[in-house]
Amino acid sequence: MITATNLHKTYGKVTALNDLSFSVNDGEIFGVIGPDGSGKTTLFRILASLLLPDSGSAGINGWDLVKDFRKIRCIIGYMPGRFSLYPDLSVEENLKFFATVFNTTLEENYPLIKDIYQQIEPFK
Repeated sequence: MITATNLHKTYGKVTALNDLSFSVNDGEIFGVIGPDGSGKTTLFRILASLLLPDSGSAGINGWDLVKDFRKIRCIIGYMPGRFSLYPDLSVEENLKFFATVFNTTLEENYPLIKDIYQQIEPFK
């Protein structure tokens, strides 16, 4: 389950998230849509424990994103649409890079990513 309660995040004078609250139950399909600049990336960075909200709280499977970020990072992945640090890396290279960042390997986590990994096979 994913929960967000009164999330608020600003960048200077720009408000990215303003009192955002929602919950997503296990097995539920949930989409986040909106125009550029509407806060989607900010929300996903917060949910992936890569960015702290200014206020409010969020959690995944009962774990708090701030207190339990290490546990959350073991069960969640985040791949931005535009990978700005190394744009010349392939999808597979990005996956391997992020695996090393989290002190793991693709092979160790293959059962978790098998379906997605097979979809990128034609692009290797």
